Amino acid sequence: MTLGHPREPFWYALHQDQRATLMRMGTRRHYRPDDVLVRESDTSDYAFVLLDGCVKVSSIGHHGYEAILGLRDAGELVGELAGSDGGLRSATLTAMTEVEALRLPAASFGPFVRANSGVAAILRRTLSARLREADRSRAAAGAESAQQRLAALLLHLGQRYGSTQPEGEVVIELALSQHDLAGLALTSHRSLGRILADWRQDNVVITGRRRVVLVRLAELTRLADGGI
Repeated sequence: MTLGHPREPFWYALHQDQRATLMRMGTRRHYRPDDVLVRESDTSDYAFVLLDGCVKVSSIGHHGYEAILGLRDAGELVGELAGSDGGLRSATLTAMTEVEALRLPAASFGPFVRANSGVAAILRRTLSARLREADRSRAAAGAESAQQRLAALLLHLGQRYGSTQPEGEVVIELALSQHDLAGLALTSHRSLGRILADWRQDNVVITGRRRVVLVRLAELTRLADGGI
């Protein structure tokens, strides 16, 4: 299970002078949790670099189902397709935390990328990483159980967004709903509810409203590895 965090996000892969140019070109924006940066099918044509915080990427599928495509963190480029080619937005970006973002207009960002081969190469690597992420997610959906995917997801979220308590428990510091967790784990809300109910009974996790605490990390690791 992967949520798509490149080893070297777009912003940090740039040289200092390239970052300075983009800072002059763009506009800093602040978003509060649940604020929408852009909506799917919008005609806006700017990209964002996330300077701080986390956003959720989602898309509405058939019958109104909201697919959660991933989470993006500081340093990552989002909205890059519409920001490069001016097409319609393919996804909605929603702030999960307080977010500081640099908004880059397509009229400036596109020519900047085309004029800088190094930046263009970094952008291509970013897009390739997103494609690999989608491929791995599809492969996991076909080869792993919902329990495996959810256990791996929670371990990933705990490692990336968790705070370890004195007793060894890990609190995930993202306000994710069960709908978000189901989408990220590529399972149904009903299946997620059954798995979490079993894990709460076995004291593997504690859940509340938009709150998850990982209690037995070794057991989650075993489940993520396919343990029964």
